Amino acid sequence: MSEIKIILVDDHQIVRDGIKALLSDSLNIKVIGEVKNAYELFDLLKTQIPDIVLLDVSLPTMSGIEVSKILSSHFPKIKKLMLSMYTSEDFIFNAIKSGVNGYLPKNITRNELLKAINEVSDGREYFSKTISDTILKSYLKSAKYGNNVSDDKLRKLTKRENEILLYVVEGLHNKDIAEKLNISIRTVETHKTNIMHKLNLNGTVDLVKFAIKNNIIEL
Repeated sequence: MSEIKIILVDDHQIVRDGIKALLSDSLNIKVIGEVKNAYELFDLLKTQIPDIVLLDVSLPTMSGIEVSKILSSHFPKIKKLMLSMYTSEDFIFNAIKSGVNGYLPKNITRNELLKAINEVSDGREYFSKTISDTILKSYLKSAKYGNNVSDDKLRKLTKRENEILLYVVEGLHNKDIAEKLNISIRTVETHKTNIMHKLNLNGTVDLVKFAIKNNIIEL
């Protein structure tokens, strides 16, 4: 198991200490540095190159999103994993546009943090369920009102898939949708997967990239 080197970027010492404590007994993750702002990060990068920078959105002098843009441009091999209390659409979509490889809310569990770090290290993208749901609802809401969405793609959806799509747009969880339609939660999940397939997308991350590219979601 190869070692994953991490640099923490957060302006609160207690947050950095908490993250280090969560990662302390991980066999393959090593925190090689911690800083409280962008300037300290770029100074540290002169001597330490991590595999992943774990950073907050809200930072003094320069936001985490701006930091991510610079890292994407000047340090393309470094992965960026956003960990933030801000989980609104604007923050998520702008973070994705800046090149982050994952986005997590600060109330995640230790196990999910470890999973996200390993997924991102392996070259995949990781967005927590809360973040993914926000992305999906925003996209489907745009689709509902026809904002530049291909009619041909939407015509591929069955009547039941359209029903589920509209419930998702309204913010209902799988359990609520299942109760309304008198079907199982697994069936709801299957229909949601089929919706993604018919839109020719592999997952929520691809979906939001498609939405941004086609100006379905405005940033």
